[in-house]
Amino acid sequence: MSHELMFFGGFLIFIALMLAIDLGLFSKGDKPVSLKTAAIMSAVWVLFSLGFYWLLRQYGFELHNIQDLNHLQEVITKHHHDIKIIPGDLAASLAVYNNNLGLEYLTGYVVEYALSVDNIFVMVLLFTSFGIPEKYYHKVLVWGILGAIVMRFLFIFLGATLIAQFGWILYVFGAFLVFTGVKMFINRNQEEEVDPQNHPVVKFASKYFKVTPKLDGGHFFHIENGVKYMTPLFLVLLVIEFTDLIFAVDSIPAIFSVTKDPYVVFFSNIFAILGLRSMFFLLVNIIHKFQYLKVGLAFLLVFIGLKMLLHHWLAEVGFTTTHSLIVIIGILALSIIASLLFPKHKEISQ
Repeated sequence: MSHELMFFGGFLIFIALMLAIDLGLFSKGDKPVSLKTAAIMSAVWVLFSLGFYWLLRQYGFELHNIQDLNHLQEVITKHHHDIKIIPGDLAASLAVYNNNLGLEYLTGYVVEYALSVDNIFVMVLLFTSFGIPEKYYHKVLVWGILGAIVMRFLFIFLGATLIAQFGWILYVFGAFLVFTGVKMFINRNQEEEVDPQNHPVVKFASKYFKVTPKLDGGHFFHIENGVKYMTPLFLVLLVIEFTDLIFAVDSIPAIFSVTKDPYVVFFSNIFAILGLRSMFFLLVNIIHKFQYLKVGLAFLLVFIGLKMLLHHWLAEVGFTTTHSLIVIIGILALSIIASLLFPKHKEISQ
């Protein structure tokens, strides 16, 4: 077994254990997740994410089992890291590599975490539109995140394969992200609506499967006269998975602008979406207060897209991962500060 698979397997085992603890301690019974519980779990996932950053800073070279300068150069070239080895000094070169790997992971994590906030807007809308009681939110999100992990795995390693085979696809990703960012900015004030009956996923499910409009407690399926029916709880889960699939089309190329190492992309992606469930319950009642967040995310996508399009030129002028992280955090901070300083006031009808 390769070192990469061992590292990857260890990561998955750790995530599985933490997820099991999360579910066991905080998901007992069908009851709403309290703000306190959400805050605790959000903090725990952020701490673990930062702990993994420290791990990469110290032992990142173990991921690809780098033993000498030649192998290090091969890894740097393969994954397009914007760093140079120090001739004749393996220890110093590994320190530079580990530092860069950690920064790439952290930047990717921040990007994914930020874009996940936009996903919260959509999930709140979906739960409301489908009439799902708050006490069932956590169950849907748990299964939704498990499905998201599988999809991200497939998307990320497929994307890495495409990039390795067709380098020009990065320009396609970049142009797409710029387009998405501009579109998000133009539609920033547009009210999103969901019609459950006419949603393509619901229409597909209704056409090929038995569907009931009635909830059956916290069950995804309802059995009546020996016939199994999908409940609205399962339908909203399907729609959330479909939404995450679309969301991944934006977020995964965005992280590939930061690093081309598929393992680092996967690590940062998974830590971010695992924190999404807790963050949902933390922000669900205040998310509307950050009215400029969509503007910030729009600029973020445009910046990332331009970074992909201008990658070679930026590398020549010395634009590093650290600079990207500063710009990304700056954009997000400005959008949050603007939302707090200039809150949107509801119009009072005369």
